[in-house]
This record gives sequence, C-alpha cells and structure tokens, in this order.
Amino acid sequence: MKLHALLLFAGLNLVMPPASAAEYACPELAKAGPVNACPSEEELRYTYVGYCSDNSKIYGNQTDSCPRYEDFRAMKNTVLWESADGQFDGYLSCDLSPEKLKDVRASRMQVVKQGSLTKLVCSYPQKITLTHRTKGQCTLADNPACAADTSACRATCD
Repeated sequence: MKLHALLLFAGLNLVMPPASAAEYACPELAKAGPVNACPSEEELRYTYVGYCSDNSKIYGNQTDSCPRYEDFRAMKNTVLWESADGQFDGYLSCDLSPEKLKDVRASRMQVVKQGSLTKLVCSYPQKITLTHRTKGQCTLADNPACAADTSACRATCD
C-alpha cells in the first residue's frame, strides 16, 4: 500500500508543473470596476444615525466622522473595485465615476509587508489604491525604472 501511494505521489510530481513566480503590473482603472452597487443615500443616512448615536463611540471619543453628515458620507460612501483579472482590489469613493477614472494612471507601486502577508500596492491620484495580497514574497523588478515611469513597473511574486 505504501509503495502504491509513493508511486502515485511521484507520478503527480511529474504531471504537475512546479509553482512559478507571477509577474504583476498596476492595473488600468479604465478596465477595473465596482464589484457591487454603491450604498443609496437612504442607506447612508440610516447608517449615520445608527453609527453616530452609539453611546460607546461617543464615550470612547470615536466620533471623528460624526459631527457632520458630509464627513461620514465621505468615509462610508465607498464600494469595492476589482481589476479586470481579479488580482487587485480596493475601496473607491462612489463619487468617482468610471468615466472620471478612465485616464487615471498609477503613480507608484510598492511592496508592503504586514505580518505574514505581503501587499503589492498600486497608488493612483485622488488617494486611490488597488492592492494585491499574497502570502508569498514580492519584489519590484527594476526599482529605478519604476521611479522614472510607473507604467514600466513590474513586480514578481512567488
């Protein structure tokens, strides 16, 4: 029985290709899109009343976004966006329409380590970020080229 399992394991290793590193570039926002619908104004107002009337937040001085509805709305009126290939995602303001974002290009790519997680973060103007998360290691392919031209930026992740 052990020999049978060993032969099966050896056969699978011959059939299955070894894991290889993947190359990533910052996605074009024109090809990315929202995963779900934005919250309605009614939902935002309902949430504002519930969130900002919570006594534990008031007594814990966690009401920075509560004095004005506009501040709360700016914080919560977001929707998850995903790149066309599904590798990058991030929360964008619902006030930004896809038409406004079609010509926006990445301004920076960086690798950020957070515990055992590695994040490949693409930054865009207007405080927009799309992030690829992995347990593997990522490295920027050519740091000087990245600094000169973000569209030439590539990262390799295992």
